[in-house]
Amino acid sequence: MEQIETKIENGDCLEILKKYPDNFFNLIVTSPPYADSRSKTYGGIKPNEYVDWFLPRANQFLRVLKSDGTFVLNIKEKAVNGERHTYVLELILALRKQGWLWTEEFVWHKKNCFPGKWPNRFRDAWERCLQFNKSGNFKMYQEEVMVPMGDWAKTRLKNLSRTDKTRDESKVNSGFGKNVSNWLDRKMAYPTNVLHFATECYNKNHSAVFPKALPAWFINLFTKEHDWVLDPFSGSGTTSEVSQQMNRNSVGVEILPEYCALARKRTTHYQLRLCENKAEYETNTSREDSDVCRATCPGVSQKSHRKTEEAQIEGGSQA
Repeated sequence: MEQIETKIENGDCLEILKKYPDNFFNLIVTSPPYADSRSKTYGGIKPNEYVDWFLPRANQFLRVLKSDGTFVLNIKEKAVNGERHTYVLELILALRKQGWLWTEEFVWHKKNCFPGKWPNRFRDAWERCLQFNKSGNFKMYQEEVMVPMGDWAKTRLKNLSRTDKTRDESKVNSGFGKNVSNWLDRKMAYPTNVLHFATECYNKNHSAVFPKALPAWFINLFTKEHDWVLDPFSGSGTTSEVSQQMNRNSVGVEILPEYCALARKRTTHYQLRLCENKAEYETNTSREDSDVCRATCPGVSQKSHRKTEEAQIEGGSQA
């Protein structure tokens, strides 16, 4: 018997999270309302007020996240009076003072960003995914997000030169070097920190939905099955739905009741999963039930892994 818990909480995460114990979640992945965005639904926090609004909530994130857990924040600056506002940069500095380590920054390349014309800039095709940790000793499962080597390796490694078979030191004396022959017979490589995913629109009733592939990639990288995932600004419940499908427990917190209802509708199908995988304990009836369950809700972690690989390759990512 396998049971995955999914909780959709209605309210402000600043208050809702107070009832959760310290060091509870393995991963926090979220995309909060951006400054001045979605004013009709979330009120629109002013850029100059954004850091003060976010920090008390981040303090709760810091408390409920495990010491070896990870916090991923999807966010992007906006332009004000013809220049980029600095509220995201100010937030990063403020979070570091709060006790977070700014460990990494991923770039989400939106492959199908909206076309448009602006007098002094081009269209936005990327957003930040900032990684924060409580300590440098955090859990990370890099093998789960490896990608195929790609066609470039076939030609590059076909005829190795003399220098390709030895360590080739950097010409600028940086201390770095490479040995191309080490890549022979390698089928998979680690991805870059640029993630190539198309945007999605699950439901017109929500104004901004990030693609399922985005939280799935970070869930694969930073958690194992039955770990706990938190999205404190869950919107229509994308992170919760993906977490369920990947056999992770999750909590989604959303301040608007109508979005909570939408999130609960998306996750109801998976609330209880009874899949017995050990054949020695199966009866004929239970085996049939298990087959039905696997057909209707198969291991999505493998599917999302394949989609991630395809997206990385399409975007030109390589070793």
